[in-house]
Amino acid sequence: MLKTPLHQFHLDYHAKMVDFAGWEMPMMYTGIHDEHVQVRTSGGVFDVSHMGRVKFQGRHARKLLERLCSRRITDMQAGQCRYSLVCNERGGVRDDVLVYRFDEDDFLVVVNASNREKLLGHFEQVRAADDLKVKIEDQTVGTAMIAVQGPKVMDLVSKFSKEIPSLKRYRFAIKNLLVMKIVVSRTGYTGEDGIEAILPASAVNMAIKLILKDVDMTAAQALIKPAGLGARDTLRMEAAMPLYGHELGEDINALACGVDFAITLDKHNQERGERFIGQDALEKTAAEGGPARRLFGVALEGKRTARQGNPILVGGAPVGVVTSGCLSPTLGHAIAMGFIDAGRVEPGSSVELDTGRGTLPGRVVPMPFYKAPKP
Repeated sequence: MLKTPLHQFHLDYHAKMVDFAGWEMPMMYTGIHDEHVQVRTSGGVFDVSHMGRVKFQGRHARKLLERLCSRRITDMQAGQCRYSLVCNERGGVRDDVLVYRFDEDDFLVVVNASNREKLLGHFEQVRAADDLKVKIEDQTVGTAMIAVQGPKVMDLVSKFSKEIPSLKRYRFAIKNLLVMKIVVSRTGYTGEDGIEAILPASAVNMAIKLILKDVDMTAAQALIKPAGLGARDTLRMEAAMPLYGHELGEDINALACGVDFAITLDKHNQERGERFIGQDALEKTAAEGGPARRLFGVALEGKRTARQGNPILVGGAPVGVVTSGCLSPTLGHAIAMGFIDAGRVEPGSSVELDTGRGTLPGRVVPMPFYKAPKP
């Protein structure tokens, strides 16, 4: 298995390590529930170095990304991040990505670990087919990426930077810390405020000690504590953020996933001749009234959880399937997301989830399940 530059950090804090997409990653340290609550109430630090980081540079970089990404790239400003999808020709989702624009011809794309190799091949194939002048460089192994998330994180960040707390969401800045440059963005995957930072792999252990030098992460009431993949999943579920292999996939129509904001189906890119892969299929889906199924949230009664693949029933008849489910530590009851036949339910509708060991009663609710209080 691949190891991130923070592997020893995880061992030092007694993490339970697991294989995730070929990387040895921390599933949890003290427990998923405790780490979840820590992030919601104060702050947690995640190692997300397993995520792929791919650089696009050259005079056709923007043009290539307009072809690859479902969301407009041309109107991005330097210092801006933009969430997008990479679709296949059928309108399914190859991956969801985060695009960073540094300047006119300089971009970074963050992809999911499980899709990195697949996407690298896809990126090169599209570049070659259109004979575009772009250098595509996989920087994953040479860099590290950490996320620090939670309502008290900006109090910590403000001690070493006045600029970062003033950034708008989905903006980034380049900071110098001793001899290294760190790309710090106001992004995250938890529904909380916070930052994500990309920096040289060789310097990440020194950087994390500098950033957290006044934080005792072993203290019971520590401002920041390590958090693993388990809490990352329950946090993203409460925030109703889709996950590849669950709410997103090659055979799942991009318009069904609840992220329509990340899909540009307008006249501007058509007039400019900039059509992304999959756009024809998605326009056809939209013209026909939308996808056959859409993503909905379900609040369950009690703490028993549904799992991916469990059927969703209305009046005893199957109308959909669960994509993700967990016990929400914040809400105190189980929640689930799933695809349900269009027109069969609306917020407030009663449903049942068939676990194979009986059914769980629930009701359809708006997503996200949880929104962080505004400061």
